[in-house]
Amino acid sequence: MKKTLFWLLVLVLSPIAVLVVITPMDSQKQYIFGLLSIGILFVMGFSKNRSVSVIMVVTSLLMSTRYMYFRLTQTLHFNSTIEAILGMGLFLAEVYIWVMLLLNYLQTVWPLKREIVPLPDDMSKWPTVDIYIPSYNEPLEVVRDTVLAAQCIDYPKDKLKIYLLDDGKRNEFAVFAADVGVGYITRNDNKHAKAGNLNHAMTLTHGELICVFDCDHVATRVFLQATVGGFLNDPMLALVQTPHYFYSPDPFERNLSVGRNIPNEGMLFYGPIQQGNDNWNATFFCGSCAVIRRAALEQIGGFAVETVTEDAHTALKFQRLGWKSAFLDIPLAAGLATERLVVHVIQRTRWARGMTQIFRLDNPLLGRGLTFQQRLCYLSAMLYYQFALPRVVFVTAPLAYLLFNLNIIYSSASLIVSYALPHLFLAIYVGSRMNGRYRYSFWGEIYDIVLAFHLVLPTLVTMIFPKRGKFNVTDKGGLLDVGYFDFTVVRPHLVVACLLGLGVVVGIVRAIGHDYFGSDPNVIALNVGWGIYSLIFLLAAIAVARETRQVRKTIRIDVDIPVLIHYTSGIVSRSHTADLSMGGCRVSAPDKRHLQDEIEEIELILQSGAISIPVRQVTADDQFIRLQFDENIQLSRRRELVRVVLARADAWINPPRPQDNPFRSFATILRCVFELFWLTWKTRRSQRRQPPAVNPAQEDGSL
Repeated sequence: MKKTLFWLLVLVLSPIAVLVVITPMDSQKQYIFGLLSIGILFVMGFSKNRSVSVIMVVTSLLMSTRYMYFRLTQTLHFNSTIEAILGMGLFLAEVYIWVMLLLNYLQTVWPLKREIVPLPDDMSKWPTVDIYIPSYNEPLEVVRDTVLAAQCIDYPKDKLKIYLLDDGKRNEFAVFAADVGVGYITRNDNKHAKAGNLNHAMTLTHGELICVFDCDHVATRVFLQATVGGFLNDPMLALVQTPHYFYSPDPFERNLSVGRNIPNEGMLFYGPIQQGNDNWNATFFCGSCAVIRRAALEQIGGFAVETVTEDAHTALKFQRLGWKSAFLDIPLAAGLATERLVVHVIQRTRWARGMTQIFRLDNPLLGRGLTFQQRLCYLSAMLYYQFALPRVVFVTAPLAYLLFNLNIIYSSASLIVSYALPHLFLAIYVGSRMNGRYRYSFWGEIYDIVLAFHLVLPTLVTMIFPKRGKFNVTDKGGLLDVGYFDFTVVRPHLVVACLLGLGVVVGIVRAIGHDYFGSDPNVIALNVGWGIYSLIFLLAAIAVARETRQVRKTIRIDVDIPVLIHYTSGIVSRSHTADLSMGGCRVSAPDKRHLQDEIEEIELILQSGAISIPVRQVTADDQFIRLQFDENIQLSRRRELVRVVLARADAWINPPRPQDNPFRSFATILRCVFELFWLTWKTRRSQRRQPPAVNPAQEDGSL
């Protein structure tokens, strides 16, 4: 009955929607219509009702479609071939953005918020689980804690087996696996990279479920109890995916002073998008932090090996055969983010190549087995990674007029603004309402611009030659002794920024002398404003290339745990931690004893018992004591430390981010631009003040 009423409503309202889209207006009437639409949505925004959100989404789509209809019917007239080429290129880039807006609304308008399905009290009914931890060239320091955390998972030991899958064939890994009591699997070749490694392990293990963790992803102890229950309730459930949470900062968070105040780049995907996919039974497998039914894997022939993104392709194969998937939006494991911008670019390039390969080799729009909504969810993911060329077009488009006097939009400036303003404002406003705790306004453009110039060629080549390319491993766990500016990564950004700066200056000169140049000052103002807007975002993207020092081997986590401080004199004091890592901790000073007495060890007091760790004092003041743990602690004691620091059930549960404010978000981007110039000037000033380094050999009188 509800479905019938829905389609009747669509049938009645469709003619009205068509009229809204196609009715032409002059600039004055369009301004009034646009401002009226903005005002209505602003009033509606006070309601938090989900149905109101749907109405706002529809209104935003209508205004965006109206803008696109205006562009199609009134602005594609050109006076030369070069104007036609550039103008059609800009229009196609706008079509791409409009399609992505439509698909994004489809994914996020009605997210499914699942709850944990509890396991039965009778443990004999719990399925057997194999945990796979694949590795290739990562250091043991990165892999070790992942394995130890897996051993801390609360699950019957007779139903759980842990395997370290070493494609690097390293003896130290085999020794470590034997020492801690987990399985060690290697193979003669590295065919099909990670997917081949996982498929080889499947031939040697027999668990009903397979749980996959990348070698830097440490699980909380409740991971399996939170994810396995659904498999018992639904025999057709093939996949339960959880978010990829990162406890170390990515390049945006570390290199920008405002980075920790904005949602992580991945939060939008591991939030509304995956929840929306889940609503349409289109949850993506993301390669780690997931549980998969072995029977489903065996039916599709194992993990997909045809593309370099084996994870999403594997999920697509599941869903083509009618298997179900689920997304549980609770961070139950955490890993290391890419430390440097160049590594971030390399990782995203692989993702872009892989999604483009799937689009070409196993297009979700074609073939059997998928519902219409599933096809659109997969299409959205694959088209997203084609953003590079449209983004470059948008950034550079104002240069056509500013530097070469080419008119690539045939319309008056006033009419363009009257149509574009409601389209852009409503898209930003509705996007902020829908996803404002997961992605702040305008930051998606920063993320895209950082990558765009690097992804244009790989995505185009892969689109033409989909079978080219190989899997590359993302480096994790590195250190950076000194900060530096990575000119190599942002070289194309710097070139375009200089051109935009030149274009803005030329535009201002032409505006001042518009009578002499015979230019329309309104058109110049529009293009200068566009150029300044593009320049701001380019400079903010360039600011991410200022790599800051990374000298800590382990990441500190804010956590309050009671401790006992043992002094060499035999005295014991009570205190609590301010932060904790696998390498040390910061403890509140209970008194001033630490200023004259040496600390020998600390005891972390937990509900399950106490853990004693030998320490040495690094620094101290009246408020805090900074302690370093003994690096040579026994594996059994380190496992307990992992349980405390990384594997606590609530280790990664954080309060939600504040709701987005588009104006405040834009201000943070302006701050990034200011700090780019301020810090550059400050660094050069300090370098000039430093005395030249003295060669020790010359100081000794040697040659």
